Amino acid sequence: MPANLAAFAIHVDDLDRARTFYEAVFGWVFEPWGPPGFYLIHTGTPDSPGVQGLMHERHEPRTGSGLNGLDCTFAVDDLDAVGAAVLAHGGRITMDKAAIPGVGVLTRFVDPEGNDMSAMVYESPHRT
Repeated sequence: MPANLAAFAIHVDDLDRARTFYEAVFGWVFEPWGPPGFYLIHTGTPDSPGVQGLMHERHEPRTGSGLNGLDCTFAVDDLDAVGAAVLAHGGRITMDKAAIPGVGVLTRFVDPEGNDMSAMVYESPHRT
């Protein structure tokens, strides 16, 4: 089963400051998408699109127990198999399967080292 990196999310405190930084450093293009303060990040060109990026405000203050870093999503074929493997090997499911209309079905988990990540079955076959 493939598990290619399909997306990343950057959780930030100041959206404008972060956009300005990543536009200047990497030349990324930001597109408002979904709820207010949520952006798609275009990391490449139409001919070479790169990895899908997302940026939004941090859910918890960085000084708390919230995520501090990039949030990666791996494209998979079977979320039930991934969930079973996570549990069997010492991980913990932190979000049950949830449908994101037009995108796919997502689950979140923490590995035994405390790393928080996601796995998704994408609706579009080119994502896996």
